[in-house]
Amino acid sequence: MMILQEQYMLPCLNKKLFGFECMGCGMQRSLSFLYHGEFIAAFKMYPAIYTLIPLALIIVISFFYKFKHVNKLINGLAIASVLIIIISFIVKKII
Repeated sequence: MMILQEQYMLPCLNKKLFGFECMGCGMQRSLSFLYHGEFIAAFKMYPAIYTLIPLALIIVISFFYKFKHVNKLINGLAIASVLIIIISFIVKKII
């Protein structure tokens, strides 16, 4: 089942043009792993997935329901996501 889904994933334009992965490489495969219940594989593929999903959900929910401290929550998750993306990108380049 996983192989069939990978046929429909968008290729990384950065990798095709320049030959190296971008900071977003692995996100689609990570979502696919999550969909199939492979949580550790999803984390190994793209660690920021566990902060990006709650961030996206909170942003969407905040359009419909206003609640206290939503901006602090969004800012905190956004900062955490960016830090995780940068650190995991550097680690991938080193290893």
